[in-house]
Amino acid sequence: MSYEKLDQLGRRLSALEHASAILGADEATHMAVGGGEARAEAMSVLSGMYHRMATEPQVADWIEAAGRENLSPEQLAALREFRRQYINLTCLPAEFVERQTRTRLRSEQLWRELRARNDWAGFQPALEENLALVREEAAMRAAVLKLDPYDALMEQYDPGNCAADVAPVFADLKSFLVDFVPRALDVQERRLAKRPLRPLSGAYPVERQRELGLAMMAAVGFDLTHGSLSVSHHPFCGGVPTDVRITTRYRANEFLSSLMGVLHETGHALYEQGLPRQWAHWPLGKARGMAIHESQSLFVEKQLGRNPAFWRWALPVVEKHLGEDWSIDDILPHVHRVERGFIRVDADEVTYPLHVILRFELEQELVSGRLEVRDLPEAWDARMKAYLGLSTLDNPGDGPMQDVHWAASLFGYFPSYTLGAMIAAQMWSALKKQLPDADERIAKGDFAAINDWRRDNVWSQASMWSTPQLIERATGEPLNAAHFKAHLEQRYGG
Repeated sequence: MSYEKLDQLGRRLSALEHASAILGADEATHMAVGGGEARAEAMSVLSGMYHRMATEPQVADWIEAAGRENLSPEQLAALREFRRQYINLTCLPAEFVERQTRTRLRSEQLWRELRARNDWAGFQPALEENLALVREEAAMRAAVLKLDPYDALMEQYDPGNCAADVAPVFADLKSFLVDFVPRALDVQERRLAKRPLRPLSGAYPVERQRELGLAMMAAVGFDLTHGSLSVSHHPFCGGVPTDVRITTRYRANEFLSSLMGVLHETGHALYEQGLPRQWAHWPLGKARGMAIHESQSLFVEKQLGRNPAFWRWALPVVEKHLGEDWSIDDILPHVHRVERGFIRVDADEVTYPLHVILRFELEQELVSGRLEVRDLPEAWDARMKAYLGLSTLDNPGDGPMQDVHWAASLFGYFPSYTLGAMIAAQMWSALKKQLPDADERIAKGDFAAINDWRRDNVWSQASMWSTPQLIERATGEPLNAAHFKAHLEQRYGG
């Protein structure tokens, strides 16, 4: 039967995915610098093997024939997702995939070296080469998918989303935040005038921070028998559901940025570990796009990790590992600190969406050709000044070089972060209706019922539904930005 042939193909493709994912995680964490060129070649060959195997002409025949077989509703959904994957893969020839993988990996490796030196001039040619391939990819995908080039890239991360739908939502949020950021800063200043900020000690050995991170991961539900924590230049969640590799980065003079990075990536990992194992080798069993993925990571970082109830439980854990005794009133001003800053991954809940909107706007211009790489530092600086009142013109390492995404050819990914924040706030609102004592549970370190809700409504559903369908089934309504605004107002609006 053709369906069984697709099942067997899925298992072989899954094995190649596994190998590539683990090689990629190792490349970003443990590989010696001198291994970069050979690793890029190995991974480009693997990506070409995967692409050729997944796009063989008979696969289209199997998909067509399987549609005429007597399949269950779940099998029909699996076939639908396999067809969607096949169409997206056949947009690109295998030779192009190999060439782009090789270029991307070398660009990432160069980025790690040059960002540390703030060397934009050295990085610019690599980014120009990357962007040329991204534009080529976007054009090929757009021709097949009948989408605008940038929408064809977004489709790879969030099926069904397009810039025309996202842009007005972001424009409304940007307008709200430009007014709200000064108000939140004023509220913060008045609170600190009444109770000055108690400084953190500034002495946090990396190994103690690591042990704290592992303790927090286990407490919120991470299965340490199927995953690990490492160090990388940029925090990420990689690997495969049975061997999830998450990373963070440490600063010896403060611990919150690392801990929040760990919680964020643990949110991604919980989603991966919660996906249905029986469908792991089918596209149906994969996560439903990056907006949902980011909603799960931001849920852990923001709805849990920055919740005052979380810190009523977490403070003794922090004291055990880091040796400092704080009250809830000491720590919350640090956890809820609002600050205009340069770095997206360190940004607070209030300013973070402005970092994302800036990138969303710029990468549309880059993909369309309205903006060239050589002009990116000035364009970035102009928006940073307009949105956050900061200049990055003389500091590209904290400007257009700060993220790995463009070095890794991940154009179209950035909108997922703020869409995810909106979805996370909406899911928290829906969850609280079913679990009105959620805060009390968190304050006791009991995350089981909260994870059960997420497992039932999100993780176990994998790619059974489109992103809009999944949101509505989980929360009872379509995506509604009002929940995110209300969340910010309640926590930061005074």
